[in-house]
Amino acid sequence: MNEQEIYTQIKKALQEAPRKQYTAELHLQMIKYADELKNITAKEFCEGVSLRSSFGTEFSKMRNLTQRLKAAGLDTNKL
Repeated sequence: MNEQEIYTQIKKALQEAPRKQYTAELHLQMIKYADELKNITAKEFCEGVSLRSSFGTEFSKMRNLTQRLKAAGLDTNKL
């Protein structure tokens, strides 16, 4: 899956998320695609998903957290 397809999938997941679950869904999607998006900047992510730039910090946090979760046994392919 290329970068644009990933952004499309994330946007779709966010649109379908229950109102009070938007941020949780965003974090989940960031973790799910962290490996595929490891070479982009937080700014590029926010632009690709049409998010405010303030979400860039969340993207960086989730990308770092993903490595720890995977080391503990998380299979991001199951998300």
